[in-house]
Amino acid sequence: MPKSALRHVMAASFATAGALALSLTGTPAQAATPLDYAALGDSYSAGSGVLPVDLSSPLCLRSTANYPHVLASRTGARLTDVTCGAAQTKDFTQAQYPTVAPQVNALDAEIDLVTLTIGGNDNGTFVNAVTACAAAGVLSGGRGSPCKDANGTSFDDRIDASTYPALKAALGSVRAKAPGARVAVLGYPWITPATADPSCFAKLPVATGDVPYLRGIQAHLNAVVRRAAEETGATYVDFSRASDGHDACKPVGTRWIEPLLFGNSVVPVHPNALGERRMAEQTMSVLGLG
Repeated sequence: MPKSALRHVMAASFATAGALALSLTGTPAQAATPLDYAALGDSYSAGSGVLPVDLSSPLCLRSTANYPHVLASRTGARLTDVTCGAAQTKDFTQAQYPTVAPQVNALDAEIDLVTLTIGGNDNGTFVNAVTACAAAGVLSGGRGSPCKDANGTSFDDRIDASTYPALKAALGSVRAKAPGARVAVLGYPWITPATADPSCFAKLPVATGDVPYLRGIQAHLNAVVRRAAEETGATYVDFSRASDGHDACKPVGTRWIEPLLFGNSVVPVHPNALGERRMAEQTMSVLGLG
């Protein structure tokens, strides 16, 4: 067969094979476009106390090993991280500090994914509850429920009256700025065990009867966060099972949250590096990413 004829036969064969491949597989595979990802939220999002520190915004005590960075590195997403320690829901729409813009300013119609934790700092819920119960625990020698006796339902009442509507408003502002984004709202991993651990009193000096009281306040806050998320079309990422057994009373390597005293972080009662990784992994699992 002449070479020219042979070339025509081979070309026809390749064309036929290519057409057959397309008919079997559809359109040729293309590289996936990276997600445009914005991370918002408070110190649990920022990874405050986890090294290394993000020096681009020193006031925010943000870590480059926080769960947004872990999630972005594992999915190849393009991350814009405006998480900030001590953030409240109001800081989504107003400047937290003169040099820290409203967090929703990081959003636009091109954003594909938003993650956040928020609500724990509203009304000083976490810091006031933990410090009040720790002080009462020390004074009582760890006996009884002095914090519950003194505060009753006051923390829960403020969560319902103030935190819940503020959460809905904050999530509404996120949706308005990024209408096409998938929004994931993370709950807070457990700080205390379900029941008192006497060996933990030196690290978390809360009276025996106040350990479940504190856990109940956190459970209530998480339930309100879930409710606000679902009512605004966001996905809630639940840690009630995943973080059980990883509270601040557990040893290094097991705990996700550092204790109030004698921990390994300059920011106590916050997630450590392991906790931030696990928060990222649970979020990816819920969202079907990675």
